[in-house]
Amino acid sequence: MASALDWDHDGRDWPNHEASRFVEAGGLRWHLQCAGDPSHPTVVLLHGTGATTHSWRDLLPLLAERCRVISPDLPGHGFSGWPADRAAFTLPGMARAVAALLREARVAPDLIVGHSAGAAVAVQMCLEGLAAPRAALGLNAALLPLPGVAGAVFSPMARTLVLNPLVPRLFSWSAGWPGMLERLLDGTGSSIEPRGRELYRRVVASPPHVAAALAMMAGWDLAVLARRLPQLTTPLHLIVGERDRTLPPDLAWQAASRIPGAAVTVLPALGHLAHEEQPQRVATLIEAAL
Repeated sequence: MASALDWDHDGRDWPNHEASRFVEAGGLRWHLQCAGDPSHPTVVLLHGTGATTHSWRDLLPLLAERCRVISPDLPGHGFSGWPADRAAFTLPGMARAVAALLREARVAPDLIVGHSAGAAVAVQMCLEGLAAPRAALGLNAALLPLPGVAGAVFSPMARTLVLNPLVPRLFSWSAGWPGMLERLLDGTGSSIEPRGRELYRRVVASPPHVAAALAMMAGWDLAVLARRLPQLTTPLHLIVGERDRTLPPDLAWQAASRIPGAAVTVLPALGHLAHEEQPQRVATLIEAAL
């Protein structure tokens, strides 16, 4: 697929560039970042739909002071390759793909941290026995279908859009319009620094990256995951930004009510990208979860 992010060009100033490596696993060429002492507890960071490793740009080095940290670009996102089968973009497919990567990289996580959709991947891996961490942590986790009209329209619309190859290019082109990306990011309820905004501008300018995000949204059925939440035996800690405009904060409490022993922490004055707004605060909570 044309106009993909190119590591030799786009990766030259990528956050935590020195931690980046490429691994072949499960038929995919993965971009992942590894940092920290291998003898320390291992934390795996899974970004959300439409993001990349850049989402952890400030959090990763903080955690690496006390942990071994592994952070991949999910299939089709950022610098990771596209899977041959679109089934890889379903939630079970994504969980299997990440598990294959961890096996190839010989990573046995002590803690899996997922942001938004990445939290759903983490929970799916635990439910399927694809990983056995001591705990999982969800940052503004997408574990339940969106309520009301949004939930009824969101996935069907994504399925329609993903079938049209022109849509990712149109979205990438329109993201360059003055103020468009700013409105999208402001819609998360978070305020991030100019460097973070520039990185989001760079990734949404890549039609293959946008196509992967749409395929991920189109292929997921969170209603199935929601029904399975009571079966989760891995300790789960949910952290939610009080000002999250992407996912209603109440969804964290609803999800926790279905999971035995799940805990919820609310971060006042932070939005959907809370870990980018206050990485030190989130790092402290992650280290406590270990």
